[in-house]
Amino acid sequence: MRWVTGEADAVRVRQLSQELDVPPLLARLLVLRGLENPEQASCFLSPQLNHLHDPFLMQDMPAAVNRLQSAIAFKEKILIYGDYDVDGAMAAVVLMTALRSLGAQTDVHIPHRLKEGYGMRAHVIERAAREGCRVVISVDTGIREHEVLARARALGMDCVVTDHHLPAGSLPDACAILNPRRADCRYPEKNLSGVGVAFKLVQALMGRKLSERALRSYLKIVALGSIADVVPLTGENRVIAYYGLEGLSEARRGSVPASAGRAGLSALLSAAGLDGKSVSANDVAFRIAPRLNAAGRMQSARDVIDLFTDSGKAREIAERLESLNRHRQQTEEAILDEVKRQIEQEPARTERCSLVFAGEGWHRGVIGIVAQRLVDLYFRPALVIAIEDGMAYGSGRSIPGFHLLNALDSCKSLFERFGGHAQAVGFSLAPSSIPQLEESLEAYARNALSASDVEPMLRVDAEVGLAQLTPKIYQQVQKLAPFGYGNPLPVFTSKVDLIDKPRILKEKHLKIRVTEARGWMDAVGWGMADKAALLTPGKPVEIAYTLTEDDFAGKSRLRLMLRDLRCGDKAPERQTVVNHRRDEGR
Repeated sequence: MRWVTGEADAVRVRQLSQELDVPPLLARLLVLRGLENPEQASCFLSPQLNHLHDPFLMQDMPAAVNRLQSAIAFKEKILIYGDYDVDGAMAAVVLMTALRSLGAQTDVHIPHRLKEGYGMRAHVIERAAREGCRVVISVDTGIREHEVLARARALGMDCVVTDHHLPAGSLPDACAILNPRRADCRYPEKNLSGVGVAFKLVQALMGRKLSERALRSYLKIVALGSIADVVPLTGENRVIAYYGLEGLSEARRGSVPASAGRAGLSALLSAAGLDGKSVSANDVAFRIAPRLNAAGRMQSARDVIDLFTDSGKAREIAERLESLNRHRQQTEEAILDEVKRQIEQEPARTERCSLVFAGEGWHRGVIGIVAQRLVDLYFRPALVIAIEDGMAYGSGRSIPGFHLLNALDSCKSLFERFGGHAQAVGFSLAPSSIPQLEESLEAYARNALSASDVEPMLRVDAEVGLAQLTPKIYQQVQKLAPFGYGNPLPVFTSKVDLIDKPRILKEKHLKIRVTEARGWMDAVGWGMADKAALLTPGKPVEIAYTLTEDDFAGKSRLRLMLRDLRCGDKAPERQTVVNHRRDEGR
């Protein structure tokens, strides 16, 4: 694994430290994240609700608001057309809650992943027209649905598109298209999630009716979808995540009055084991979002809508989501085991620049997660395809620097449908086209990627001495939270000596005690038990780690969470970059 160390200009670090009155280490972390301007850095450290942008900066916002205000005034029925992932479902919840609070007549359609697949379907639009629907609002979808939206127009329905995916050439025919990725849109934040775009419509539509209390209530739901959809937690997304997580933590402690979705949130957080705890972005990504996603992956995402809108059934639905999530985990492991068997039979496949695996009867609801796990294991873009009833349905995940949607676009004639963004895609095609897809993706990847691009990489923020790692420094570093994509948890390195013999926890994890100059600290490496054989007490070791805090015997203490280590005289392979903030284009 390459360790890529950020190089921050020492003069700028010193100036920022002095102007903000923060420790040099925090100033360095800010500079490495591209926050060299004191005002910009101050806004990052102290997000405010007034940092949210004016929604009317988004192209077509006045047209969208005018059409919906008219629909509300004349009691026209509105269909909200959502998506089955957390982002799409939360967008539907936010928009439905706001519209109903304004007196609108609304219905929601969440497509069934297995029966309908991703995107909009003409038969749903036709049914809505028969039921008297006059307006359709898409959330987290629609930007590429030219044919379906044209059919809606032909049936006399007006369409408002809210989406965050990349447009494909021309825009579809709609009375308003809200998407910050439109070439003609001047909205400052280009990396909003689907629920983020829907929220901007809510802001514009409600205007002064949106009190601060209501705003904070909505941000809890917006934060769930944004973090789950892995948008960069910078800019406006940082404000959303900051206040949303604050609201989720207060809701869990029972200090916030009842509001839309309160019963559902309470039941969900309880099921995730977060009773009485502060909720972090990591909790949302790995404990809350999987439970919400389980509904759409294994059965119907309608459960997620009902969780937030039917308080009487919230506990029952949360328990069902918990059961579905366990089933999802088992199904995912079974497919991953099958992929590993394919690799054992043909080990050379992992030497390619891309990975493509297909199987009959694989559950379509979990193949995206399996693709991500393959990326984590082999650090290559990966497609996983489920073959069912004469059709192949695929999902893909990518690595930094490889635009997966562009890769699929280079062989678009193979697909019946495809879409997504740089890091994640979905598609369908004939099973007979899978070999050609594998060949085309590999050719594209070999042309786009170098050998170093497909080597696992660890971004390092700073080399520090253990004596620097005080509780005060830890609290300063926490000012950068919430951490996530675009704002990763800082990684530090230290040259230390091993005190005791390494311990193995649950046959998988590594625990060591290290010292450097003064004092000692415990370090834990999840899934790093194989490193124990390399370690000898008294010998030097260089460790890369993140900082965490836990309680022991009623006292808080710092602990190191290992990311990698190098032993003895072998120096880690390093690369230095001036600024290691990732390109966040998606």
